[in-house]
Amino acid sequence: MADRFDLSAPSERWLWKKATLREPTILQSFAFDEVNRHLYALQLRRGGGVAGHLCLNKLDLEGKRLGHMYLQGFGHGVSVGVQNDPDGTVWIWTEADAKGGYGRGVTRFRFSDGAVRTREDVKVRHPIPGSTHNQPSVCMTSRRIAVRHRVDGEPRYRVWDLDAFVARDYSAPVADFPQTGAHPNAEIPFQGYALDGDHLYQLAGTAYDAKTNPPAMRGNAHISCLDIRTGELLDRQRTEAGHSLDHREPEGLAVRHGSAARLCLGLASGPEGKRRFSIYYKPRAV
Repeated sequence: MADRFDLSAPSERWLWKKATLREPTILQSFAFDEVNRHLYALQLRRGGGVAGHLCLNKLDLEGKRLGHMYLQGFGHGVSVGVQNDPDGTVWIWTEADAKGGYGRGVTRFRFSDGAVRTREDVKVRHPIPGSTHNQPSVCMTSRRIAVRHRVDGEPRYRVWDLDAFVARDYSAPVADFPQTGAHPNAEIPFQGYALDGDHLYQLAGTAYDAKTNPPAMRGNAHISCLDIRTGELLDRQRTEAGHSLDHREPEGLAVRHGSAARLCLGLASGPEGKRRFSIYYKPRAV
């Protein structure tokens, strides 16, 4: 278990009730640029859910916003990835080519503060022809990229070597397996995932609700871990991280590497139109 995160360990607070995202909407997902110590966060533009209009925020590691971009017709923002090239170029991976609010493909682009990008401005990739709900996650440690997607309505994961994927060679994926075990209740919404080496972490749960998910019960959010080599569910734990937050909707997972590796969990709070976000983390198992 030493190479996995301990999902049973208490979560530690990192960022708390930040109101620094460009839009007043909920955080959807986030990822780290570990080379430059930046945090990228996706959110839906106000009123842009059906069209798939997103806002990409660039933050420092204290949560201060350094800039933003608008991505028109890209998708729902369930996940985002960051690729660091040896020459210093930073690529952002997101879903793209939205239909019904979710991406039918994925793309990568460079961050440009204040820019607006449409489908016509990027080169969309369709690595799984005919699939929907495409959502990428990048692991720079293993140099792999995962794409969560749906085929005939069923969610699956496919993982590739990042260099092969960039070269548009999708013929030999490292792994291909169905999504499983994200929550004890299969009806609970999926809220994000993160690829980390041979493991893939999933998040599922809903916001507080007086009847179905009361604050007194400290939420229904679960984090789970799959082995990408077998698709096996290795662990699943309920998390009470941030249970004192109002609204408390789980949104997004991301991994920070280094000597103090962390599995980071996003939580949305605050009233509609004035959303805030918090990030908690769990340590790597010793």
